[in-house]
Amino acid sequence: MKYDKNNIFAKILRGEIPCNKVYENEYVLSFYDINPKKKIHILVIPKGEYIDLDHFNATASEKEIIEFTKSITHITKMLKISSNENGYRVLTNIGKDGGQEVPHLHHHIFGGEAVGKMVV
Repeated sequence: MKYDKNNIFAKILRGEIPCNKVYENEYVLSFYDINPKKKIHILVIPKGEYIDLDHFNATASEKEIIEFTKSITHITKMLKISSNENGYRVLTNIGKDGGQEVPHLHHHIFGGEAVGKMVV
């Protein structure tokens, strides 16, 4: 699959669509989901053109991988839902059977309340 430069996250990264930003650095952008499933529902996306986690891990630089992974801890500490607080869940959907809707790698961070069972 080829990366779709017109997916909604690509448009957000280019500034064509606004977002309610939580955190940003050279490699990562995070923002509130426009259709939240929990009290806190954040999306974390790499700034590079990566379709899913498999594509990212196969082609991203070591620095991109480290920054993307570390951003989760940084964001959860900022939002006071880290493991030192009540905790959170990170979810990544990959491919059709995994429920991925946007063909740009993204993690969902859920918190601020009990998240519930792992899979429903």
